Amino acid sequence: MAEGIILENVVKTYGSGETAVHALRGVDMAVAKGEVVGLIGPSGSGKSTLLKCLGAVIEPTSGKMTIGDQCIYDNGWKVRDLRALRRDMIGFIFQAPYLIPFLDVTDNVALLPMLAGKPNAEARKMARDLLDALDVGHRAAAMPSQLSGGEQQRVAIARALINRPPVI
Repeated sequence: MAEGIILENVVKTYGSGETAVHALRGVDMAVAKGEVVGLIGPSGSGKSTLLKCLGAVIEPTSGKMTIGDQCIYDNGWKVRDLRALRRDMIGFIFQAPYLIPFLDVTDNVALLPMLAGKPNAEARKMARDLLDALDVGHRAAAMPSQLSGGEQQRVAIARALINRPPVI
């Protein structure tokens, strides 16, 4: 599979010895480009740990993770700049929107392309176009505190999509 996500024998252990917690035990998974996957399981089964490892938020104990044709982890990070990896390759949509309260809607969405080096005007136009597509363009100048919960979540979705990451 040249595109998509491949996890091979991903392990995450917290602690050591008798008190070690084995959150992930040899996870193997392949997700094709365009495929939608849902993780289900009881509390404590490792769903969040798996997503945090794949999102380069926490480091696995061992294993291999590939996104597209780029190996991002093979018993150690293979990417120099994890912040750039998260910014460019992974779109995060959290249960809570986590919008920046002192930035208006447009700037909340335009921030990531700006950080990636896009000129401000281009990033803001990209943000407005995406906000229009998600039916919140009319709120582009509003502050997060002025939005309904649903509007905040759509802005958070726009923020996750703005850099067109291969993984959401």
